[in-house]
Amino acid sequence: MLNLGVVTRSFANMTADECAARMQELGFTCTELCFTFKDLNFWSYNGSCDVSALTPQAAAASVDAFRRRGIEVVSLGAFSNLFEPDDAKLAENFRFFERYIEIAEDNGVPFVSTEGGFIPGRRGVQTDTYEKDFLYFRDNMIRLADLAAAHGVFIAFEPCVLDLTPSAKRTRDFLSQCGRENIRVLLDPANLIANSDEEDMFRYLAPQIAYFHGKDRHVNDTYGCNVGDGEIDWVKFLKLYHRETDGIPFILEYVNNDNCAEIRDRTLRFDGAALA
Repeated sequence: MLNLGVVTRSFANMTADECAARMQELGFTCTELCFTFKDLNFWSYNGSCDVSALTPQAAAASVDAFRRRGIEVVSLGAFSNLFEPDDAKLAENFRFFERYIEIAEDNGVPFVSTEGGFIPGRRGVQTDTYEKDFLYFRDNMIRLADLAAAHGVFIAFEPCVLDLTPSAKRTRDFLSQCGRENIRVLLDPANLIANSDEEDMFRYLAPQIAYFHGKDRHVNDTYGCNVGDGEIDWVKFLKLYHRETDGIPFILEYVNNDNCAEIRDRTLRFDGAALA
């Protein structure tokens, strides 16, 4: 059976306790926890926010809300910007990362998750600055990995076709160049399907996968969609999942409270076909 979960971001305007209760009701067994709750909102996509009021007690209570319902907290989703060019803002982003890493250490959460980050209006490869950009990004990832290693925490890195690691092969090369054992891959197949087919993702990345995001994409689209609404061959993908990474968490993204049961059932049907 698929180890199926959903990101906490899917349940807007809920407390951590309400979100955990809803996940339990829906039968999900794992989650990527972002502090986006109405009573605990400390998240800023591709940036940072003041986390001084994110106390150890409040963070621990949030994690416990899921665990006591049998839901594994696989990671804390930070998703700040490692590509921030402004020194002061980059320092703020690293303070934000460090707080998440401290919370992960305190609560035994193995991963803190992030993308590479981007400059709004200049996302993706810029040919005139690519080599310098890539080295800057790599060096910041190494810095983040070393910070996490000091706390016994792993970084789960999510590559994307829109960023500086747009394929499975490029992501494998990037991890090799970073040379840090505590960087793993958060594999979102929708983020790579335009450049890497289902087999490539596992061929290059299977040994380094921390967990999966479950969403889909049309290969010519900028953004993703729900599982089954795009062009990923999910039966093929899930056959490879069971052969190469069986049991690793598969955590739905882009769903919401209204459609998560439908997308859960659709994903499980694909999984049943893969196992058959």
